[in-house]
Amino acid sequence: MTAVGIVGLVVAGYVALVGGMYTFQRNLLYIPSQSVPSPAESGVPEMTVVELETADGLRLMSWYRPATDDRITIVYFHGNGGHIGYRGGKVRPYLDAGYGMLLVSYRGYGGNPGSPTEDGLYADGHAAMAFLAEQGVAPGQTVVYGESLGTGVAVQIALDQARAGTPVAAVVLEAPFTSTVDAGSNHYPWLPVRWLMKDRFDSLSKIAGIQAPLLIIHGGRDRVVPFRLGKALYAEAVAPKESLWIPDAGHNDLEAYGASEKVLEFIERDM
Repeated sequence: MTAVGIVGLVVAGYVALVGGMYTFQRNLLYIPSQSVPSPAESGVPEMTVVELETADGLRLMSWYRPATDDRITIVYFHGNGGHIGYRGGKVRPYLDAGYGMLLVSYRGYGGNPGSPTEDGLYADGHAAMAFLAEQGVAPGQTVVYGESLGTGVAVQIALDQARAGTPVAAVVLEAPFTSTVDAGSNHYPWLPVRWLMKDRFDSLSKIAGIQAPLLIIHGGRDRVVPFRLGKALYAEAVAPKESLWIPDAGHNDLEAYGASEKVLEFIERDM
């Protein structure tokens, strides 16, 4: 085979690979578990299964426990893998402290109908806020908490509430990115991610408009969302803002380095 033929095969193979990655990109971004978890099995038996109704007609199973003693309510948007059952241990400290908790389960996760997309997850987030309004919990009584992919949802919801003149009380972002395009480019430097990516979750362009106290927590050894992206997002945010940079932590072990204690301190001091 001639050199030209070899080059042609390489180019054709690369084009086919790029086409496949474009077609199946959401299978890489969203990794839901279809099993249906229960609060009791997940270590949060005091939480109740509730339904969130989205603007596009989906009914999403989520978990809720009202606040005690007029404390604020945390709206928790989880990361891209598994389901809310895996977050029972993560929210345990906040339940024990008496805070309200709404663990939001997305479309396509944990037995819920639908398929996840960026706009779909934003709709799920708005359904969560609408549910809390029905319970008499105003945005100013809520802390929006995002974990990994959920940080993109949390930032959008906080921005939309600010634009509506009803900002949330505070925002907590755990292992956030500037955008999924930036995170994807880090993992696939050999792909034209900026041209191909459908769901971009561009938090960098939104973070300055959330109009709420902000806490960002990120590990220096995070191999999923690079530490530098969390730092860049923090730099773009406006005061009041705080950070907890943990040099030895990765993506999934922030709790072992005192993340929940920092969140509780942040909430109890500033709310």
